[in-house]
Amino acid sequence: MRAPSPLWASAFRPFYFLGALYAPLLVAAWLGAFLGLWSLPSGHLLKLQHGHEFIFGFAAAIITGIVLTALPSWAGTEEIVGRPLVLLVALWLAGRIAFWAAPWLPALLPGIVDCLLFPAVFVMLAPQLLRAANRLYLLLLPILFALFAANLAFHRGLLAANDAQAWLALRLAVYAIIVLYVLKGGVLAPIFTGNALREKGRGDVAPFNMTLEVGAVATVILLAVCDLGGAPAAWTGSAALACALLHGWRCARWRGWRVADVPLVLVMHLGFAWLVLAFLLKAVAELTGLVPEAAWLHAFTVGSLGLMMLGLMTRVSLRHTGRPLVVPRAMLAAYGLMFVAALLRLAATVHGLSNGVIALAAALWAASFVLYFMVFCKTLLAPSAPRPSP
Repeated sequence: MRAPSPLWASAFRPFYFLGALYAPLLVAAWLGAFLGLWSLPSGHLLKLQHGHEFIFGFAAAIITGIVLTALPSWAGTEEIVGRPLVLLVALWLAGRIAFWAAPWLPALLPGIVDCLLFPAVFVMLAPQLLRAANRLYLLLLPILFALFAANLAFHRGLLAANDAQAWLALRLAVYAIIVLYVLKGGVLAPIFTGNALREKGRGDVAPFNMTLEVGAVATVILLAVCDLGGAPAAWTGSAALACALLHGWRCARWRGWRVADVPLVLVMHLGFAWLVLAFLLKAVAELTGLVPEAAWLHAFTVGSLGLMMLGLMTRVSLRHTGRPLVVPRAMLAAYGLMFVAALLRLAATVHGLSNGVIALAAALWAASFVLYFMVFCKTLLAPSAPRPSP
């Protein structure tokens, strides 16, 4: 199917556009309520609202754009464009409207509308992935189901006034994202690193190790089962420590430090460094109690996920619109702002710093995506540049 306009020619275009636009709006709404400048609907659920919209609003848009754009190139699936893409974007938008308008809607309606996106993506992708030559891409389907189940459980918790269930649902979603991060990032990072190493004559990444890759995913799943299942702290902490060690070894094999002068590769390795730190913080929290348990979540969501998203959004926006892979200066600044935001948010959590530090971290996080939007807004809406003749 031919897309009727550039915006609907590839999934990254509308989802990056809306996700990057939603990020600062989400932070502004939450930050004003957090600082007491105004109140939001169901204000007593402010933290739950913030967590839900970060995951199922902002992150869902960016992740959907990344996955749907990458699959045609990597798995050989048919690209979702035109009307099917319009439908997915409409479902995302409807979810945001229903979530924020929930106090004025029938009780069940917001949850029903907000939970439609991932099942729709599942239905569109499942037949294609079942035909894909590489069966490993089928692993995406249980991840999509887990995200759907987490969102459903979140809304069920809200309806039952069960905040504990809602928080547990958000944690399930975070773990589903980590598994996707480990699977997808663990493929892209070493490939892009190897390309950069060979181009600069600096060697190559270590050979692919299936045992290590399986172990990397398995330890994350083990940690999720222990954490979500209420296992003893010693079990959960040990699983987190195993994650930190295994993923640290995995990242070291990629030799990313040898291409620190390649921003699009460096930002991915920084993202993985924050992931390893997140696992380590989780281990320390569970085994010793020396740091708050929330520290690992902020290390992952702000530092690891934030940097990886910005890096992939930059690469995809350049490559898939026919432009050279030269990082604009503003995006280098965005990477720096995100890194500082992660440091500040982590410091505020560990050391109990003032609300002003938390507000500054949130503002810097939002500013990173504002910079992305300013740089790539026109690119996302314009036709791709003609590819040079071979």
